Amino acid sequence: MLRRIAAIAFAAAAFAGTIAWAGHELPIYPSYYPHEIDIQAVPPERALEAIERGQIQAYIGAAPPPAALPASVGTVESLGSFIVVTVKPGSPGDPCAVTAAAIEELAGQGRDVVFHPYPVTPFHGDYLYHADLAAAAKELWTSRIKTTRQSQTRQGDAAVTAIDAGVLQAHAMAVVNGWIGPPWLRQGWFQADVLLGDALIDPAAKTRSAADFARLTTGDYDDAAERINLERDLVELLSGGCHKTVAGYTVRRNYFNDDYSAGIENVAYDAISGFASPMFLRTAKLKDFPWNGWLELGTGARPTAAWNPVAGFTDDFGRLMRSALGDPAVLPAPNDSGWTINRIADVTATPVR
Repeated sequence: MLRRIAAIAFAAAAFAGTIAWAGHELPIYPSYYPHEIDIQAVPPERALEAIERGQIQAYIGAAPPPAALPASVGTVESLGSFIVVTVKPGSPGDPCAVTAAAIEELAGQGRDVVFHPYPVTPFHGDYLYHADLAAAAKELWTSRIKTTRQSQTRQGDAAVTAIDAGVLQAHAMAVVNGWIGPPWLRQGWFQADVLLGDALIDPAAKTRSAADFARLTTGDYDDAAERINLERDLVELLSGGCHKTVAGYTVRRNYFNDDYSAGIENVAYDAISGFASPMFLRTAKLKDFPWNGWLELGTGARPTAAWNPVAGFTDDFGRLMRSALGDPAVLPAPNDSGWTINRIADVTATPVR
């Protein structure tokens, strides 16, 4: 009898050791999440050297491209900056000709700019809904550039500006109690409105675009097809003028340690903001550890904003730290414009009869 009681007690103790009651957490999650993250400011020109020496495992930000990429360094690509041409108010001449001349001059300078005169780029998750419109815009501006070259019409003045896509997205982001929004934050049509919404001059086009935006943000449509048509119509209206035009974009390259032992793997990133995304911190797995470990990150931005959840975390360093400390239920999905759940499951309950 004593042996039977002892056996039952041992079995109960062993079983209890595997239980995690509701409201309590296991000490270690079977996920690629480091238990210590160190963020240090590293000048961009020293980023690759720090990665090669194993001082950091990844660099959050843009670093000068090397002549030859070291064998222990990997790279991922994301959207860098929108290149925007703005015709100055009161400038003489046809604004379309002025913009075409500016785009041609920009192409002649040999900069690392991809000619793409449409605000929704291949890096946006909803680009396939706009691919035909983007191709038509490219043909239209190619024709305008040729016409401008033949007529030698270069009167007028235009400003060329590079707008960082990650900064644009961060400024439009709202974080409240772990909730990241708005839901359409990473959609191409929304970022097009942020870029070009102040450029509409025609009153009818401005009224129509405002109506499209209101319907998209309030869910005033019947199905996905109607929603997509509203998105396309809005971007067409925003990019239809010549006073402010997205001429193209640049590509950002983020570097990380790909060494067999000291590097990281399973790297996920955002197509717009690169490594400056909560998804990167939730997936970067150190090769030396089955899970957890020490993740060393470098960033070119020193902390400048207050660190508090209400009015702070508004600079690059603070946003990265907030991504490391926060644990929201929904995260930006990698290589997509949607969202993915974090630590919860989407389960449909089926009643059993």
